[in-house]
Amino acid sequence: MKAILYVVAILAIGGAAFFTLEHTKKFEELQATRLQTIKTNKDVTANADATESDLKKESAVLATAEQRREELNQSITILRSTGATLQNELSELDNTLKAQDDEFAELDKTMKEVGEILKGLGADITLENLPEKIQQIETDKKDKIAKLEELETLVEAAEKLLAKNKDELDRLVKRKVDRDARIGRNSMESVVSAVNQDWGFLVIGAGSNSGFTPQTSLIVERDGRFIGRVRPSAIEPTQTIAEIDFNSLATGVRLQPGDRVILAKPTAN
Repeated sequence: MKAILYVVAILAIGGAAFFTLEHTKKFEELQATRLQTIKTNKDVTANADATESDLKKESAVLATAEQRREELNQSITILRSTGATLQNELSELDNTLKAQDDEFAELDKTMKEVGEILKGLGADITLENLPEKIQQIETDKKDKIAKLEELETLVEAAEKLLAKNKDELDRLVKRKVDRDARIGRNSMESVVSAVNQDWGFLVIGAGSNSGFTPQTSLIVERDGRFIGRVRPSAIEPTQTIAEIDFNSLATGVRLQPGDRVILAKPTAN
C-alpha cells in the first residue's frame, strides 16, 4: 500500500516536475517571443521616427521648394511686367524717333526753301549775314516809308487842290449844262434803247445831262404818231429808266427800241 502511495507520490512529483519544466520552456519561449516583439516594436518605432524625421526634412525641403517656386513665379510676373513696360517704352521711342525723323525731314525741306529764298535775295546773302541784311532791309524800309509818307502828304495836298479845282469846274460845267438845258429843253428828244415788258420799264438814251428830271413828263412816238406815255423813275447823267404807263398805250401797241421820246409839254427857259 505504502509502495503504491510512494509510486503515486513519485508520479505526482514527476508530473509536477514535467509540467513545471514544460511551463518553464513555454515561458521562456513566450519571453523570447515577447523580447523579440519588443525589439521588433523598437525597430519599427525607430524606423517610424526615422521616417517621420525624413518626412519632416522632406516637408521642409518641399516647403522651401514651394517658397522658391512662388518667388520664381513672382519674379517671372515681374519680368513679364517689366518686359511689357519696356516694349511700350520701345514702341514710344520708335514713335518719337519717327516723329523726329519727320521733323528733321521738314526742317531739311525748310532749309532748302530758305536756301532758295536766299538765292533769290542775292548771291551775297547767307544764313550767317542774314540778320545784318534784314537790319539793312528794315532800315531801307523805314526810309521808304518816310518818303512814302512825305509823298502821301504831297499827294493829299494835290488831291485837295484838284478837288477844289474840280468842284469849280463842275460848278462851271453844271452852270453851262443848266443853261444849255434851259435853251434846248423844249426841243429835247431821245430814243428808247431797251424795253422790259415783263417789269414794265424802258431805258432812254438820255439823262440828267440832257435836262431830264423826275418831274419831266414824257411821251413816246413812232413814225410821228403818239403811242403812249412813260414816267422817269431813275435818272443818270446819260440815260433814264422810265416806267411804262400801260393805260396810255394804244390797243395792241408794244413799246420797242427805236421809239422816239419827247417832252409831253414845253417848258419855259
